[in-house]
Amino acid sequence: FKMVSRAVGGLVSLVTGGASGLGRATVERLVRNGSRVVMFDLPSSDGEKVAKELGENNCVFCPGDVTSTEDVSAALDVAKSKFGKLDVTVNCAGIGIAVRTYNMHKKKLHPLDQFERVLDVNVCGTFNVIRLSAQMMNQNDISERQEKGVIINTASVAAYEGQIGQAAYSASKGAIVGMTLPIARDLSVCSIRVMTIAPGLFETPLLGSLPEKVKNELGKQAPFPQRLGHPDEYAQLVQTIIENQMLNGEVIRLDGAIRMQP
Repeated sequence: FKMVSRAVGGLVSLVTGGASGLGRATVERLVRNGSRVVMFDLPSSDGEKVAKELGENNCVFCPGDVTSTEDVSAALDVAKSKFGKLDVTVNCAGIGIAVRTYNMHKKKLHPLDQFERVLDVNVCGTFNVIRLSAQMMNQNDISERQEKGVIINTASVAAYEGQIGQAAYSASKGAIVGMTLPIARDLSVCSIRVMTIAPGLFETPLLGSLPEKVKNELGKQAPFPQRLGHPDEYAQLVQTIIENQMLNGEVIRLDGAIRMQP
């Protein structure tokens, strides 16, 4: 058996949540390495601006919501009509809240609609993108490595060590971890691989707005390296997963050995 290297050059990718943070770093790395990308994010995002910077021949922005079948289908149609196919899907879209299950000091319950919203976007939205992407990838001709596509999802270390106030977020990320293997098994007959990355603390817009001192303190929670992760380190792992065919049905923690405290 001779391993054929699969560089990302020439591939067509869909990245959800692609206008900022981990998603944006992924879009930029894929384009830099010769992939053409459909960037999917909310209409209120910087998607249009980011796509212009990267060049319309390399990247096109499709506004929409991951929970909408129509919106995701429209983005996939653009991938097909503009670039001819879909090889890779990276799910970076997600939301989070910080609410206690029951706040005894304020005598306040966790609003159920907020819990449902986080699960709807993070779990149902991710699954919606997976199922529609798989349908399109299955139309691909089999590659030289007998493969039709790769799907990469984003969980979090919160799936394992959720902190106070993270019941909804941890439940949603735990669900993404839990569905990785069964979906990989489901799609194995289509020659499609499915992987999940569980990042630790990364320098994203969510943490980027914090004072430098606070960010440094957060970074020191990781044994080594004692810093926040760089979004391009996430994107680098995305590229590695695309290139290494034996990575399938697994969750990779990308966290500097951090184990979150309560």
